[in-house]
Amino acid sequence: MDTEAQPKERDRSSRPSDSEETSDTGGREGRSRFVWVARITDRLPGGRISLTLLICLLFLLLLNAFVAKPFQIPSGSMEPGLRIGDRVLVNRLAYRFGAEPRRGDIVVFDGTGYFGHADYIKRVVGVGGDHVVCCDKEGRIQVNGRSVDESAFLDAGDSPSTVPFDVVVPDGTLFVLGDRRSASSDSRDHLGSPGGGMIPVDDVIGRAEWIVWPTAHWARLERPGAYARVPAPEAGGSGRADGAHG
Repeated sequence: MDTEAQPKERDRSSRPSDSEETSDTGGREGRSRFVWVARITDRLPGGRISLTLLICLLFLLLLNAFVAKPFQIPSGSMEPGLRIGDRVLVNRLAYRFGAEPRRGDIVVFDGTGYFGHADYIKRVVGVGGDHVVCCDKEGRIQVNGRSVDESAFLDAGDSPSTVPFDVVVPDGTLFVLGDRRSASSDSRDHLGSPGGGMIPVDDVIGRAEWIVWPTAHWARLERPGAYARVPAPEAGGSGRADGAHG
């Protein structure tokens, strides 16, 4: 009995277990990665610190290119909410997966061929199909026949517009205005230019969502409720708003 059991014990002990094989393979892979990293760090001035900085820089470049981009406010056209020198974080993915800009959004767009050879930041007042008119009997802008109270974000003492207009926004484009209307060059000023002052949705870089600098002015840029009750545009954008003139 004892002599028959001994070879079996030796057979079991002579075969390496699965865990030992797995551990050994993992160890070799880990050592290979370590050697690869070590070779890179040896060739870089500064070693591991430089490698870490390069990885962080690459991450920031990818983030800036595809996800979020900082934008500095260059003028007072969006006061009082956005002041000269403020830096906002622009969500580049906001309209990349089927979502469309909405009335009230603050967007950054490429104005080349429409406004000028630069990026601009404005508020969306009209989207494709909207009938936008200035102004009603109380001096308010109307969108699809509904008067919009913009006092929550317009510059104090500024009127919604001193320039009369009556436009229908083509599909795939936006009608945009600054919050400080008296100091903003926007869709109103380019009605006779190529594109009629409208901004193609495809030229929108993203939606401004946060003021990140200076820290004292840090805030989230919420979509105002002023446009929430604006009805959907009529087919073809027909019909003039009551009390409007253009």
